[in-house]
Amino acid sequence: MYQKSIKVAAIHDLSGVGRCSLTVILPTLSAQGIQVCPVPTAILSTHTGGYGEVVMRDLTDYISPALEHYKRLGYQFDCVYSGFLASEEQIKYCMSFFEYYSGSLKVVDPVMADHGKPYKTCTPELRKGMGRLVGIADIITPNITEAAMLLGENPYQPELTSQQMKSFLVRLSELGPKIVVITSVYSDGHYYNIGYEREHSKFWKVPYNLINASYPGTGDVFASVLTGSILRGDSLPLAMNRATAFLELAIKTTYSYSTDTRDGIMLESCLDYLMGHPTLCDYEQL
Repeated sequence: MYQKSIKVAAIHDLSGVGRCSLTVILPTLSAQGIQVCPVPTAILSTHTGGYGEVVMRDLTDYISPALEHYKRLGYQFDCVYSGFLASEEQIKYCMSFFEYYSGSLKVVDPVMADHGKPYKTCTPELRKGMGRLVGIADIITPNITEAAMLLGENPYQPELTSQQMKSFLVRLSELGPKIVVITSVYSDGHYYNIGYEREHSKFWKVPYNLINASYPGTGDVFASVLTGSILRGDSLPLAMNRATAFLELAIKTTYSYSTDTRDGIMLESCLDYLMGHPTLCDYEQL
C-alpha cells in the first residue's frame, strides 16, 4: 500500500568535504523514511574548520526564487528546517519560507556559536535576525552557547544547576517556540541534552558520555534525528533519546578508528541504527 511521504524543506549549506550540513542531513532524514528537499544557501568545497582557504558560491539569490517556484506548483512540505545561515538577508528569505508554510512544522537550529564563543560569521545583525527566526519556530535546537546568546547571557556557561536548566528552557520558549531542546549541557558532573515542551509543561534530560574529540556536523545530525523522529510520531523524550543515542554511537564508532576529526563522524557505518527505528527509554525527567 502506498504510504504518504513526509517531505522536509532543508534550508542549509552544502559542504563537499567534511561531513556536515546537507551532506549529513540528507542521509540522516532519508534513513528515517523522510524525503529531504534541499534548499542550499551556499556551496563550499569543504567546511570552514581547518581545510584552509575554502571555495564558496553564495546562493542567497536562489532561496527566494525557489520558494516562488514551489508556490506556483502548489507544493507542500510537512516541515521546514533551517540551520546555518550566512547573513541577515538569508534569514529574511528563510522567514518567508516559514511564513508561507505556516501550517508545517518549523524547526530552527540556530547555528551561531559553540564552546562558549560565537563563530566569526555571527555578526550583531545575524544574531538579531536569528532571534526573529526563533520567534516563529515550533522547535529550536541550540547548543548551550547558542542558548545563552539568544537570551543575552554570557556565551560561556560551564555548568548549570537543575533550576538554571529549567530557566533557560522556559525563557527560550517564551521567545516563541513550543519545544526547546538544548544540547551539550554540563551539570553535576554529567553531560545532558535537555528539553522542554510548553504545552505539557514537561522538562526532560538525556545523559550521554563525552568523548574527547570534536567533530563537525554533530549538531546537524542531532537536529535531523530529532526532527525525523518527531515527524514520525515520537514523543519529545523518545526523540531526544534517539538523537542522543545515535550521535553517541556515531561519535564512539568514529573515535575508535582515529580518523581525521575534520572529516566528521562515520555516518555511513551507523545509519542502519536509524533504519531499525529502535524504541529507547533512557530519558529522565528534569
